[in-house]
Amino acid sequence: FFLPSLKVESKTKGKPQKQICQVVLDQFDKQYTAELGDAWASVRDVLTYPLCWQYAVLLNKFSQSPELESTLAVKGYHPAFHGSLPYLPASFKCYIRRTPGRFPAQKYQAGKLKEYFLLNAASLLPVLALEVKDGEDVLDLCAAPGGKSVAILQCASPGNFHCNEYDGLRSRWLKQTIESFIPEPLVNLIMVSKLDGRQIGDLKPELYDKVLVDAPCSNDRSWLFSSDIQEATLRLIQRKELSSLQFQLLRSAIKALRPGGSLVYSTCTLSKAENSDVINLILNSCSNVIPVDISEMAKAVSQEFSFLGGTQQHELLVLPEKGRAWGPMYVAKLKKM
Repeated sequence: FFLPSLKVESKTKGKPQKQICQVVLDQFDKQYTAELGDAWASVRDVLTYPLCWQYAVLLNKFSQSPELESTLAVKGYHPAFHGSLPYLPASFKCYIRRTPGRFPAQKYQAGKLKEYFLLNAASLLPVLALEVKDGEDVLDLCAAPGGKSVAILQCASPGNFHCNEYDGLRSRWLKQTIESFIPEPLVNLIMVSKLDGRQIGDLKPELYDKVLVDAPCSNDRSWLFSSDIQEATLRLIQRKELSSLQFQLLRSAIKALRPGGSLVYSTCTLSKAENSDVINLILNSCSNVIPVDISEMAKAVSQEFSFLGGTQQHELLVLPEKGRAWGPMYVAKLKKM
């Protein structure tokens, strides 16, 4: 499927087309044909063709521009999420449109808050699944680059909000994101740390009501466009170790949760080894957690998102498709007894 007008537009802007990394594509073809069957062909079409990608606009309630919503409406945007959702705070506003392309990004300006965040709409599903309420103590275990942290703060005002990012460079990115969207007095209430997420459970046992584990994963979208073949090959070799890291992060998150608290696990990969396999391993090895049904949320957003069929009620996998090019995004929810 070919969109000539977009092709021309991107050429006139003088931006070189992204190049697909064949090593990664070959690996994905092999794995995802086996795991997704017929669904892989249409997902592959979207992932390998960035000109059909879509971007959502998450409004920043701390810096509202009166014209923004009408400008979005004129450009064909509509609200991504509707009242039928089990959890949708009035302050949480996100706009999408069916056509590809992105709304102009805002540059970072010191001392001035951005009015909106551009992101993959599927990345907001883990936040909606977490259902944060005012006054709850919340941990975002692998928080960089910060989109989900910002989204959580659009929903509610946590009692304590702890954003953690182990990687030094990504941690700086996280801080800048928070400073770009969250006003001064509130920023001071957010604790940003650079701890090893695998150790947080032991350092801060049973401290949080809600924990988000948006785990490091094989990021299908960006890996497909790795410009360095050697780096891509290395990533594919190291990929096998990711599920072990994800499992350890989840174990740590469970320790950090208070009894009765809940946890959402998410990745931006289609890989079964990093998604349902990790969650099944946790459910089989941790007797103090139970799965939480999120099928109502999935049903409420099924107009805008396409899901893999046959998953269990406590999980969902968003599959990108034409006109609904959101995802990949895996979401699972657990509760600590």
